[in-house]
Amino acid sequence: MNNNYNLWRKIFLFSLGLFAGTAFCMKWMEGDFILNGQKFTVIGLEISYTKEKVVGILAGIDDHVKMILRYHLSFDFVFMAGVYPGIAALCMMARNKSAGSVIKKILLVFALSQIAAWASDIYENYCLLKWVNNPAIGDEFSFYHSIVSAKWIIALAGALFAIPLAIKRRAS
Repeated sequence: MNNNYNLWRKIFLFSLGLFAGTAFCMKWMEGDFILNGQKFTVIGLEISYTKEKVVGILAGIDDHVKMILRYHLSFDFVFMAGVYPGIAALCMMARNKSAGSVIKKILLVFALSQIAAWASDIYENYCLLKWVNNPAIGDEFSFYHSIVSAKWIIALAGALFAIPLAIKRRAS
């Protein structure tokens, strides 16, 4: 069991490094997300902006901002390779430290569900990249928002459930 924990720990640390490096690059690019003197955010494009606002932003940004947004979304694919395996590894580390079989099963489900969260994030990026090139958003916007919400719920639930269990002492 100790070797298993150490393997998950190495995966987690690698993922954490990948997450941190790409997050830094993406955060750096966000300063260029400006339309008509107003900043916009990728989180807004994902979650809070209406369909009309997303269309307005993507139709209104100049070619330079579009290029930076495409770079950001490209970095996001690498970011995903750090986030979701990292959360899964965190769940497995917590699972190794847990004694109860129900908790172990829940952590395994959270770890495996990160595949669905990752797939949802890929779909999200696909939509955003498609809309950057052609901001005519059809009826898929509601489905897009559902997928984005599912991604956030799965990822945050897995991380928030695993963190306190992963930092506690190993069960005897």
